[in-house]
Amino acid sequence: MKQELRRTREEIERLARAGLDWVTFSVEATEALKRAMPFDRSCWHMVDPGTVLFTGSLNQNVGCSGAWLAEYEYVVEDVNKWSFLARSGRRAGATSLATHGDLSRSARHRSHEAYGIGDELRGSFVVDSVYWGAAGFLRDSDRSWFTEEDVRFVASLSEPIGHAFRRALLTACVTTDASCDDGPGVVVFDKHGSVESISPEAERWIAQLIEIPPPSVPADSKMLQVVLARARALRARQDPLELAARARVPTQSGRWLLLYGTPLAGGTEGRTAVIIQPAAPHDVAPLVALAYGLSERECQITRLCIKGQSTKQIAQSLGVSPYTVQDHLKSIFDKTGVRSRGELVGQIFLEHYVPRWEELPDSPSGWFAKATAAPPRVDP
Repeated sequence: MKQELRRTREEIERLARAGLDWVTFSVEATEALKRAMPFDRSCWHMVDPGTVLFTGSLNQNVGCSGAWLAEYEYVVEDVNKWSFLARSGRRAGATSLATHGDLSRSARHRSHEAYGIGDELRGSFVVDSVYWGAAGFLRDSDRSWFTEEDVRFVASLSEPIGHAFRRALLTACVTTDASCDDGPGVVVFDKHGSVESISPEAERWIAQLIEIPPPSVPADSKMLQVVLARARALRARQDPLELAARARVPTQSGRWLLLYGTPLAGGTEGRTAVIIQPAAPHDVAPLVALAYGLSERECQITRLCIKGQSTKQIAQSLGVSPYTVQDHLKSIFDKTGVRSRGELVGQIFLEHYVPRWEELPDSPSGWFAKATAAPPRVDP
């Protein structure tokens, strides 16, 4: 068995280096994992590391609505929520182990037990304290439960799979459509979370999201529903800049969208809107930099390079020596795979939908995908 696990890990690492889009990687990784750790169903999700909201979804032999996924990951307290596994350092967990053998203690399990689902093993994929993706592996109720060895094995794959998701984000950037003339779409929900109205533009944007299988109706899109759940969960004045209920979402064409939720004032109380529009450069740029693994100082130097500053000017701006700037530039070149400033600006960042990149002083650190401390609570 240990030899099979070793071969599976080597296969996962090979796939992670192959430069695949995240859906293709997830499909092939599923088959590799099944050989070492059998399961019947799986789901994979890409994540916005700044707000930990899902930005893509792939379900295999398991069906769940967007409203269900949003409710049980972002609202209901339960064991092994993906964001907790990512931020706690555990990286993986099985429902049977977390509930000490009583699966009914999990609200999530109770909600799908009638469909013949038994134990679930979840993994969160983290690189350098940044959360890039998540997956759940489910066994039918007539199968044995996952073991501690299974959990350790999935936890050990957190970083290589995280690298695969991070690289896939850069692959998605390359085909970005340069046209930004399309207008925003709007979806309005009542106080119960039921859709009141949806614009044709919103339906068109939702159809371009990476969601397999697609939602039965546009308003049940998983990405739409998780933004709605976050917006509804935030209490009054808890998020004055209305930035927590946001997600930067890649489309099937490689274009980036921004989804954000906001409560509506006036009229019927408790209504919420989710707006969908093309993402602005300053929204996407920090995500691209993070995907390349640039440090905060390297991000600063890259921004100044994009502005056309010389090494001497950058050194003066940052209060460091030109030699220090050159050392940082060498590291930036190594990480992004370029050999000059021209390649850095022209072939990497401008190519990746970043014609301008400015610091936004009012934006939370999370929107720029900096690692945050674990939440001050324990997993139930």
